[in-house]
Amino acid sequence: MIAAQAALETKMLLRNGEQLLLTVVIPTLLLVLFSSVDIVDTGAGRSVDFLTPGVLALAVMSTAFTGQAIATGFERRYGVLKRLAASPLPRWGLMTAKTASVLVTEVLQVVLLTVIAVALGWSPHGNPLAVVLLLVLGTAAFSGLGLLMAGTLKAEATLAAANLVFLLLLVGGGVIVPLDKFPSGAQGVLGLLPISALSDGLRDVLRHGAGMPWGDLGILAVWAVAGLAAAAKCFRWE
Repeated sequence: MIAAQAALETKMLLRNGEQLLLTVVIPTLLLVLFSSVDIVDTGAGRSVDFLTPGVLALAVMSTAFTGQAIATGFERRYGVLKRLAASPLPRWGLMTAKTASVLVTEVLQVVLLTVIAVALGWSPHGNPLAVVLLLVLGTAAFSGLGLLMAGTLKAEATLAAANLVFLLLLVGGGVIVPLDKFPSGAQGVLGLLPISALSDGLRDVLRHGAGMPWGDLGILAVWAVAGLAAAAKCFRWE
């Protein structure tokens, strides 16, 4: 039942034009545009080497947080979750299926963005295990926050808030603009955001060939535990 629901969730996501715009088109355009045109000062080295890890982090956020929050919020509004909760599929099974759908979509995103980045001249380095851990913990953190928003706010409020957070974190999360370009007082706060930890961790590994980024992994783990615990406690099915 979980596999069937996960397959259905994935098909629905891939058939949704608005979701594809958010999860595929926007990250791809940002990667190609800012790698090809010298708009933002990304520091020493090629722009694509700085941008690719940040755009990978953005792709995770767009799917696990923004897309999932909006879709789940409207499913809750229209009573879809209420009906599914009364089906033989248990509630934990439904959430597992949604998580599996998110992971499948992220794999497709990562493959697509990696191919494009390599075509633009990107040469990744580092430990693949560290990359996987960062992506998994980042997914858990953003999923918890997305489900928390979808399960507590009205659908229209979720739509507005999720898109607003997406834009704010795109600008201030170290995705396109390096954190050292911000005032020193703000850098410490911004560095604690999950998007900053994910993008910086991926950048340290893939660009600089660093070892396991324990600090960034720790920040993501705290967000993941807090977000999932809050979502489990506060989520309303109707």
